[in-house]
Amino acid sequence: MKELTKAEEQVMQILWEINEGVIHDIIARIEVPKPAYNTISTIVRILESKGFIGHTAVGRTHFYYPLIEKEEYSRRYFKSFLSRYFKGSFAELTSAFTESENLSIQEMEEIR
Repeated sequence: MKELTKAEEQVMQILWEINEGVIHDIIARIEVPKPAYNTISTIVRILESKGFIGHTAVGRTHFYYPLIEKEEYSRRYFKSFLSRYFKGSFAELTSAFTESENLSIQEMEEIR
């Protein structure tokens, strides 16, 4: 599965939240400064070409919806992140995190 850019992920987060919408629905949920319609339209076309979203055409209006569940993307992204930065080891990730943070004994127990 391909990873998303920050802009693509922002659009996907919105589509996961609303389940289906037109370009204007996506733009309405982005904070100021609002991107141009063409910018979001381009991102949506890229996401569609990557297989992340699909659309239904009703007349000239396109309704976009996610093809991949948020949980599935999160799981695959995390596995890829773990593999790239921590040799696929959750123990190394935990070790790196605990070395950089002052965790209490209770927090360490919760990690287990």
